[in-house]
Amino acid sequence: MWDLVCYLAFNVGLGLTSLILPLKPRTTHFVSFPLANHLGALSHLRHSTPLVARSSSSSANLQVMFDASVPATIDNGCLKIPLQGKGTKYKIKLSVETLTDDEEIPPPSDKLAAVSLLQEGAFSSPTVEKQRFTRHVPVKSILCRPDGGAGLAGQKVLIFGWVRTARLQGKGSFAFLEVNDGSCPAYLQVIVDASLSDDLSKLIAKGTCVVVDGCLKLPPQGTKQKIELKVEEVVSVGTVDQVTYPFPKNKPSPEHLRKLLQLQESETRLPFATHSFFQSQSFLYVNTPIITTSDCEGAGEMFQVTTLISATEKLERELMENPPPTEADVEAARVVVKERGEAVAELKSAKASEQDITASLAELANAKLSLSRTVERSRLKPGLRLQLESYACALGSVYTFGPTFRAENSHTSRHLAEFWIVEPELALADLKEDMDCAEAYVRYMCTWLLDNCYDDLEVMAKNVDDGCIDRLKLVASTPFVRVTYTDAIELLKEAVAQGETFENQVEWGIDLASEHERYLTEVVFQKPVIVYNYPKGIKAFYMRVNDDGKTVAAMDVLVPKNSLVGAKEKNGMNRLEEIGLPVEPYEWYLDLRRHGTVKHSGFGLGLERMVLFATRMDNIRDVIPFPRYPGRADL
Repeated sequence: MWDLVCYLAFNVGLGLTSLILPLKPRTTHFVSFPLANHLGALSHLRHSTPLVARSSSSSANLQVMFDASVPATIDNGCLKIPLQGKGTKYKIKLSVETLTDDEEIPPPSDKLAAVSLLQEGAFSSPTVEKQRFTRHVPVKSILCRPDGGAGLAGQKVLIFGWVRTARLQGKGSFAFLEVNDGSCPAYLQVIVDASLSDDLSKLIAKGTCVVVDGCLKLPPQGTKQKIELKVEEVVSVGTVDQVTYPFPKNKPSPEHLRKLLQLQESETRLPFATHSFFQSQSFLYVNTPIITTSDCEGAGEMFQVTTLISATEKLERELMENPPPTEADVEAARVVVKERGEAVAELKSAKASEQDITASLAELANAKLSLSRTVERSRLKPGLRLQLESYACALGSVYTFGPTFRAENSHTSRHLAEFWIVEPELALADLKEDMDCAEAYVRYMCTWLLDNCYDDLEVMAKNVDDGCIDRLKLVASTPFVRVTYTDAIELLKEAVAQGETFENQVEWGIDLASEHERYLTEVVFQKPVIVYNYPKGIKAFYMRVNDDGKTVAAMDVLVPKNSLVGAKEKNGMNRLEEIGLPVEPYEWYLDLRRHGTVKHSGFGLGLERMVLFATRMDNIRDVIPFPRYPGRADL
C-alpha cells in the first residue's frame, strides 16, 4: 500500500546539504527515488541512476542504494541522505510504502546497508555487468563507476578492445596494455604474461585488437589505476602491420584523419537525446522521403537523381574499347582495295561498324527525350519540412530526423554536401511558440550532454577547448536573448560607428554573415541570441509575411561561432510566383493551404552543427563520421 506520493525539487547549489525524510514510528518504510532522466545522481552529477530503498522476498535486508561515500543515517526519526555537488537541479518522485503488522518486517532502519551506483542506471553489485547479447564486459561498466572499478576486484571478465599503448616489462616476460573498446574514453590496464602468447610482440603494437579473459585485481598502491585485468587466456588477436599502419605515434592532424575515416572511432549520442526530448513532449516521429521534385529552399542547388550518367559512361567505355573508323581509316582501306582487291569486305564491315555507332548515339539521344518529366526532375531532398507539414496538418505536432543534401560547391568550415537534420513541425503554433520550443530543445541537448557525456566533454576540454563545459552550462541555464532582425542591424551599425570593422557590409536586407552573428553572441549579448522577423527577400516562399509587408515570421538561434537553428511560421500561398518558382511541382503542397489548413510552425537543427558547437571543433567535416563535400565521397 502506497500511502504517500509527492514530488521534491531542490538545487544543491542553494545551500541544501542533505535530504531528510521523516520516518513514522513502529513502521517500516519503502522509499523510492526515481530521478528524472539525465538529471544526474546525487553525488555524481553526470549519472542518471535511481536511488531505491527496498526489501526483497528472498532477503530480509533493507538496502538503500546510493553512493557509498554518502551513507544514509538516522537522525531524530528521519532518514538523512547527504548531498554532494553544486549547481544541479533534481526533480525526485518520492514514494513511501508502509508495511502492516502481519507483513514481513525487515531489520531496523539504522541497519541500512549502502551500496554504490553504476553509471547509466545500473546498481553496483558484486557481479560485473555483462552485455546481454554478447559474452564480453564493456570497459565502461568496469571503469565508469564511482569507485573506478575497485569494488569489482576478484571478478572474472572477458573484454575486448584496441591497444592504445603498451610496454614490455621483466625483460619481456610480461606486457602492460592500455585497452579501449569505444564504450568510454577511459582505458583499462591489461597485464599479459608471455606464456599466454606465442609472440608477445604481436599484442603490443598500437591498434591491435585483443580479446582476453582474466580476473580483475587491485593494482599496487601509488598507481593511478583503480583496477586492472590480469589475463588468464588470450582468446583472439587482430594484428596490425606496423609498417603500413596509418596512424602515427604523435597526434595526427584533422586533415590526415579525414583520409582514414574507416578507422576512426566516431560516435554521437545526440540522436537519442533528440528522440527523448520530442517523445517526452508528445511529438509523433515520422519519416520523410529522400527523393523529391520539390525544392524547399528555393535555391535550385540540388543533386539530380538519374540513370543517364551510367548509360553514357557505358557507351563511352564501348567507344574507347572499339572506336569507330575515322575517315583516314576508310581512305587507307580504299587504297588497299585498289592495290590488292581483297579488302572490299573489310571496308564494308568498317562502314557498317560506323553506322552502328551512329545509330547507338541516336538511340541514346532519343532515350533522353523519352524519359518522363518526373524522372528528369527527381532530386535528393535539400530539406524535410515540406513533406513534414502534410503530417502536421493531419496528426498534430510531429518531428523527423534524417539526412539532407545540398549541391553547393562550398568549401567552408561550416558546410557539408550531406548532413543530418532534426525538424519538428508544431500544429497550431505561431513564431513565438516555435521559438520557445527551439530554445527548450537546445537547452535540453546541452543539459543532456553534460549529464551523459561528461567524460567525453572532459577529453574535449583537455585537447580542444578548455571552455566547452562552461559554455554548455551557460546555454543550459541561461534564457536566450530575443531581438528582431531590424534591431540586430541597428546594433551592428552602432558597432561600425564606434570603430568596429566587418568584412561584409552592414545594411538592412542582408543575410547576416558569420562575423555578424558572432559579434552579437560573443560581444553584444555574450549568450545565445534569437534573431527573428527577417526580410522576406532572403527567406523561403512558404514563410508567413508579417503585417509590415517587408518581413516574414522567421528566426535563427545564434550561439557563439555558429548559427544553430532556423525556424519559421508557415503560409506562403501567394509567394511562389513572386519569387519566380514554378507552381506545378508545389500543387500538392498548396493543397495543404486550400483545404482545412491550420496555423503551424517549425524549425530545423543540423546535428553536426550542434556537435560543432558542443566540442568547439574548427571544421564541421571533423564531427561527422563520413563527411561528404565537393570532391569527397569515396567511402
